[in-house]
Amino acid sequence: MTTKVKALSKTAVLLPPKNRTYLEERLLASLDEADLEQQWAAEALRRRDEVRFGQVRPIPAEEVYRRIDRLLGK
Repeated sequence: MTTKVKALSKTAVLLPPKNRTYLEERLLASLDEADLEQQWAAEALRRRDEVRFGQVRPIPAEEVYRRIDRLLGK
């Protein structure tokens, strides 16, 4: 990631939610759908390989939901 992109990202997260949503919509609309599908496929393969080679440990959905409930004070 370039320095410009990192700086832009830091600035963007400081925007009000409505402005961030607008920016997010514009960025997503600018992506080519086929390119986006390729990127998601590559991400899925990367995550699969991380699990397969023991780089990450999968967490069962029930555990994830328990953690979320705990964070939300439920």
